[in-house]
Amino acid sequence: MSTVKEEKIGHRQRQAQATREQVARAARSLFAERGYVATTMQAISAAADIPAQTIYSAFGTKAKILEAIRREWIARSRVQELNDEAVKETDPHRRLRMIAKMHRQQMETGYDVIAIYSEAARVDPDMNTEWRAVLAGRERAVGRLLDSFGGQLKPGMSRQRAIDIYIACTHNEVYGSLVLEHAWGLDDFENWTADLLITQLLPGPADSTGESG
Repeated sequence: MSTVKEEKIGHRQRQAQATREQVARAARSLFAERGYVATTMQAISAAADIPAQTIYSAFGTKAKILEAIRREWIARSRVQELNDEAVKETDPHRRLRMIAKMHRQQMETGYDVIAIYSEAARVDPDMNTEWRAVLAGRERAVGRLLDSFGGQLKPGMSRQRAIDIYIACTHNEVYGSLVLEHAWGLDDFENWTADLLITQLLPGPADSTGESG
């Protein structure tokens, strides 16, 4: 049985987590609307209806708030879960379609977060260092994902070439252009991304028959 003290501690922890989530939601909206640089801690305090001192105690800096926003986005987009499911798929075409779905969910749930980080990195050296670390981590993750294809990728394609192609095909600006600017439907975007990855990364008829294009 839990003690009264344990119950009080659990209640305080839940309250603290709820406060952090409330601050993160308010900050994310302000960062997207006003920009990371222009948004002050006082503005976040007013939008979240939480005292500024409480926010400083919980996070310390705007950068830490943005980090919490990024972590919540990654969890909500189910990236790790979808990645694990894709790796288990043995058919390379179906696997790339699952990866395209993963990318769609990342963009659908966090395109604004990427834009916020990009802005922050342009003006804040510390944020630039952090964002570069995030991008480097993404490239390592892409490399591990593509390694799981083994010999299923196009003949003669180097590992780095495959990584570069994947990153180019899934760049956030492609999503911004097609979906946000040109009003593509999300299903259309997902299918187009899958078709593009398949065409670029997997052997085509000419590769399988030994003919040159």
